[in-house]
Amino acid sequence: MTTTSHPQAEERSVNSWTKRCVVGEVSEALTAPLPPMRPWIPLGHPDRNRPTCIFTVMCYNVLCDKYATRQMYGYCPSWVLKWEYRRKSILEEIRHYSADIISLQEVETEQFYNYFLPELKRDGYDGIFSPKSRAKTMAESDRRYVDGCAIFYRTAKFSLVYDHLIEFNQLALANAEGSDDMLNRVMTKDNIGLAALLETKEAAWSNGIRPDPSQIHQPLLVCTAHIHWDPQYCDVKLVQTMMLMNELKQLTQDAVGHSFRPGHNKADPSHTQLLLCGDFNSLLDSGVIEFLNSSRISANHPDFKELGYKACLQKGIAPFSDKTNDFTHPFRLSTAYTTDVMPYSNYTYDFKGLIDYIFYSKNTMVPLGLLGPVDAEWFRENKVLGCPHRDIPSDHFSLLVELEMSPTYSGLGSNGFIPRR
Repeated sequence: MTTTSHPQAEERSVNSWTKRCVVGEVSEALTAPLPPMRPWIPLGHPDRNRPTCIFTVMCYNVLCDKYATRQMYGYCPSWVLKWEYRRKSILEEIRHYSADIISLQEVETEQFYNYFLPELKRDGYDGIFSPKSRAKTMAESDRRYVDGCAIFYRTAKFSLVYDHLIEFNQLALANAEGSDDMLNRVMTKDNIGLAALLETKEAAWSNGIRPDPSQIHQPLLVCTAHIHWDPQYCDVKLVQTMMLMNELKQLTQDAVGHSFRPGHNKADPSHTQLLLCGDFNSLLDSGVIEFLNSSRISANHPDFKELGYKACLQKGIAPFSDKTNDFTHPFRLSTAYTTDVMPYSNYTYDFKGLIDYIFYSKNTMVPLGLLGPVDAEWFRENKVLGCPHRDIPSDHFSLLVELEMSPTYSGLGSNGFIPRR
């Protein structure tokens, strides 16, 4: 449940005129034929001349049960909103695409442990999860309904080295430096990121050419995040994203001291490739996506709203250049999805836009293909006002990308991490 359409989104309901229209149109939409299969869009061919690791990654906000209300989705029948109905379709979709790495947002704690994890373990996955920060303040009986982020990985191709929770409210408190805006605007939001440092196994290198034994166990840092939803808080979204990138930088540096396997070389942070997936609640022209794509953002960017963040960001969150007046992060990233391919990843009655993304280290990962959008004609012809729908279990569409990853080499700074100068 994420939307960037209106500051009162959590309280909105469909107006009376819409309600009169919805009665007829919902019944028509629910008798609609199944939507056509989403197209697979090829982008390239594997490089058969050298060893590469080819894998698929899915990103999906599954819309947790407590947000799927008639107040929020008045155009959607109650039975379609019920979690017992939707979760079957969600799991079927996950299994159908069978990605090697799966990044989920809005997964309720109880549903992770009692549904998704046991079901996906049967399919050869393992996974990690963390609820939003508010769970720490709740009784056990309430904590199980708190949603959070999950990462699943195919155990035949990857092993987990370690995982790391990123709590934006705690980082805001630690780096406030007396900033009222950091304390009153950022610290009060309990969004999180979740990172997993994975290591490739030999089965991941199935491109036809066997890698050198020293290259088999490559580190891959996978992160999922769910950034704050409210469009009136674009400053918070941007600060949360800057905190996220700083934490990921620290993780790559910390990996230096971790021996991946007995007898193998220790990880070098400049050799750790990054895969960043999530619901960023931000359009392509936002400061959030500009920062991720270009590795920098002006300290005068309008998304900061001229609020008092600069000093605390400079001291503990992002490198700053006095010469260019830019904050930076040390990764070189590209987004697999743009509006040219996917006009919207979130589709509701009053908002339709691309706000979910899969970013990858662009110097050593190449997208070979991706899953295209649901057919726009199907929505129009069948008067589908928004999602969820009988055949679409969330208000978000899943993203799916096939990536080809090259092994990294020492001293070249050739992967997704820019070495410090």
